[in-house]
Amino acid sequence: MTREKTEKHEFQAEVRRLMDIVINSLYTDKEIFIRELVSNASDALEKLRYIQLTEKEIYDEALPLEIEISTSSEDNTITFTDYGVGMSRKDLVENLGTIARSGSRSFLDAMEKSGTEGGDLIGQFGVGFYSSFMVADSVEVATRGYRRNSEHLIWRSGGDGVFEITKGKGHRRGTKVVVSLRQDAREYSDPEVIGDILRKYSAFVPFPLKLNGEQINTTEAVWLRNRSEITDQEYGGFYRFQTNSFDEPRHRLHFSSEAPIDMNVLLFVPEDNMERLGFGRMDPGVSLYSRRVLIDASPKNLLPEWARFLKGVVDSADIPLNISRETMQDSSLVRKLNSAITKRFIKFLEQNSADDPKSYGDFYGRFGLFIKEGVASDFEHKEQLRGLLRFSSSRKGEEELVSFEDYLSGMRKGQEEIYYLFGSARDTLSNGPHMEFFRSEDIEVLFIYEPIDEFVMSTLGEYKEKKIVSADSVDVGVADKDPESSSERPSEEEKSLCGWMKEVLGERVGDVRMSRRLVESPAAAFNSDSTMTQGMKRIMRNISAGADMRSVVRLEINGDHALIKNLASMREKDTEFAAIIVEQLFDNALLAAGYMENPGSMVGRINKLLERLSSG
Repeated sequence: MTREKTEKHEFQAEVRRLMDIVINSLYTDKEIFIRELVSNASDALEKLRYIQLTEKEIYDEALPLEIEISTSSEDNTITFTDYGVGMSRKDLVENLGTIARSGSRSFLDAMEKSGTEGGDLIGQFGVGFYSSFMVADSVEVATRGYRRNSEHLIWRSGGDGVFEITKGKGHRRGTKVVVSLRQDAREYSDPEVIGDILRKYSAFVPFPLKLNGEQINTTEAVWLRNRSEITDQEYGGFYRFQTNSFDEPRHRLHFSSEAPIDMNVLLFVPEDNMERLGFGRMDPGVSLYSRRVLIDASPKNLLPEWARFLKGVVDSADIPLNISRETMQDSSLVRKLNSAITKRFIKFLEQNSADDPKSYGDFYGRFGLFIKEGVASDFEHKEQLRGLLRFSSSRKGEEELVSFEDYLSGMRKGQEEIYYLFGSARDTLSNGPHMEFFRSEDIEVLFIYEPIDEFVMSTLGEYKEKKIVSADSVDVGVADKDPESSSERPSEEEKSLCGWMKEVLGERVGDVRMSRRLVESPAAAFNSDSTMTQGMKRIMRNISAGADMRSVVRLEINGDHALIKNLASMREKDTEFAAIIVEQLFDNALLAAGYMENPGSMVGRINKLLERLSSG
């Protein structure tokens, strides 16, 4: 019996260096070799599928286009078989992973020019096959091309810089890769381990993928199908598969685009916000694929941080990857994906808010916090996002929300400011002293309740050239009547009363003035710090305990109120008791405005007042 001649080849020095980089430096997770070999097999089948359209003479024509994987714990091996195009002798020498000759030299030249270890370049040279040597003692490739006169060939290497090629017998069309595992990689001969990895990375390859005879990829890549052909049930089933959940998606957005970047996108909005329900901060939920192969299950830069509530898939064939497929190659392409998808999703929400305000209001009630976060942090999309904000309004019912556009359409003639008021509850704000002037003049005020709302208002500053102002600010423009009007000028007695009250309160108050906007209340506290609201100061105090966040408050008093008139009279008769009343009046104003830090401090003074009153 004649022994088949064995050809031995020695890799060039730069190839050995390249293999060392591939095996030891580029991959952070050894299991990635399974994804790479499955992807190579899928590519080989795809090539054959196109060849079948133009050529009739194909060897083993009846073979199914599928990928078979088998494991053997006894032999400590894992085998990958495809019935694709196969490889010729030249392919084995020059193109197996495209690193044996020109590819490796080009890669190393580019790497040296860039001064990197290859993270920005290596993806251009397709060397994923060699990731198998991270876990292998040796790798054997048996192959036969699709042409009828193709050779049966076997390629072997121990990853030591040498490979050999011999003729084989009886191999079917395609390629079989046998990975003999190292002792420290025996886990990859366990079918349960391999099944989990295949379902993680390769669940959507376009050909049947079988593990020890059982098909793994039973769920279709819905995002690549025509929208008109997909039923709601199919969308719902894919959503539940993708998210491991049992609910139905609230919204879905499915689109494809070829410019500025090729992408197929399927996004879902869940039924509810898990952060709102107390389950902690969510991780990004949109997976990134390239031609059906998972690149990253939760990429952090694919979408803005505020969009982390979204679930789904983005598949782009344009993304150049590094060898491990673990990071995107060109950050500018990632930015294009981010920008294009985010703008499309915001437009979707804009359309939903216009077509079905009730549905959008329900969405906003659950997910509005993310929109606010985006306004405060996403400078690229801030202008679009601010139109999606919704607020309670002094003119509307408790359940009805308004936008900035709604507010502008209801502004009175000459009004140059948008007013808002922060507090814990609607009733407190509606009936508080800060609303008296606005109620009397029928001026709309937006009510906000969350600390982030104040931050959002401060961040925006204005909307369509209308300044956004807190209604508790001393700088409220529309509330200032003509100061030169004789009817509005304080009298000498009023000036004297204000000066005395300022003296009593000392550093606790920035100023005391007769009010131009109080109607029913005897006094009210207003924020006179033009740089920061009182709510923002509370936030800053919580963030930094040592920060100097002392309140700058103006006390305004209503000269027409009986209490203020009585106080002016009592000041002359019983200055000490009148001073106690001033202290209490000021604390009442702070409490009504939501500025009071420690309400318990009033108890002793209230008891004194009660004692005095009860004495007759």
